[in-house]
Amino acid sequence: MIKSLKVLQHPLSDSLNQLALLESERDSSQSSFKSKLEEFGLFPLKTSAMEIFQINMGKMCNQACRHCHVDAGPDRKEIMSRQTMQLCLKVLKNTEDIRTVDLTGGAPELNPDFRWFVEEIKKLGKHIIVRCNLTIILANKRFNDLPDFFKLHHVEVVSSLPGFTQDRTDRQRGDGVFEDSVKALQMLNSVGYGQEGSGLVLNLVYNPAGAFLPPSQMALEKEYKMELSSRYSIVFNQLFTITNMPISRYLDYLLTSGNYERYMDKLILAFNPETVNNLMCRNTLSVGWDGYLYDCDFNQMLDLKVSSAKSQHLSEFDADVLNERKIVIKQHCYGCTAGSGSSCGGSLTDQV
Repeated sequence: MIKSLKVLQHPLSDSLNQLALLESERDSSQSSFKSKLEEFGLFPLKTSAMEIFQINMGKMCNQACRHCHVDAGPDRKEIMSRQTMQLCLKVLKNTEDIRTVDLTGGAPELNPDFRWFVEEIKKLGKHIIVRCNLTIILANKRFNDLPDFFKLHHVEVVSSLPGFTQDRTDRQRGDGVFEDSVKALQMLNSVGYGQEGSGLVLNLVYNPAGAFLPPSQMALEKEYKMELSSRYSIVFNQLFTITNMPISRYLDYLLTSGNYERYMDKLILAFNPETVNNLMCRNTLSVGWDGYLYDCDFNQMLDLKVSSAKSQHLSEFDADVLNERKIVIKQHCYGCTAGSGSSCGGSLTDQV
């Protein structure tokens, strides 16, 4: 079953052109992200260690969420080939420092080689994270056994759940998503995920629905745990709060609603220098479905490849060069450094 919304259908290229125009104005002012880093003696921003390989397995998804920075959906055809996966495996085999592989999409499970890829990564002794949208587990009978497959390979599951009520979740992710998400979480719980002492990690993700920053991660996690437990007997390990990045569908929303300038001002005013040392771009390398390399998943969606001109694709991977690279920054980077900070693993500091 396809879970979709009536999302804004501006071509992504149009959004990027509008963003480029708006950013060119800001980049020449004191509010540029580069000038902000310089103000605190944090420029240039460089890598600290290459510990996480985040791999986008394709943009195809059974959902079309309003806030999706990937612009994923049922109509997207971009998908990682087995040949590109083999290049990933070659890098992972030869790079001991990379201990975690973070599989994302779209819905990574829709890639026909998904299970083969997980099995091959596991043979290399890497920790695997799968960013599962939950509804994929119920989308088709062939996905119903995903909880057992995840358990077999000791996969860490990270799933988006914008709220613990149906109205809020369905408004952001599509009609029927909340109900199916609850069922999928209960299926994951039934095989041990989120259960104390099981070693099977189940984490949830919260994104704000509007043009504002997420609340305290610690406080919201307590509320989620209490409400999901009392309402649906659901348990999980951690809740990650992630700030919406002003790119793709969320950028469309900001531009068409007239909220772009106000939202960017909010991010800039909330800049927290304490977040910079923990930014995910410093220890994570993002791999596109076609094998190109990026500093983060957000740069990937803006086609901002790594600055290392001689190592921008898996086929020319050079760990030494990549470990010394300067991180490519733009105005959207304020999203990761505002307030408590934001990463694929949630907030970066308790300070706000």
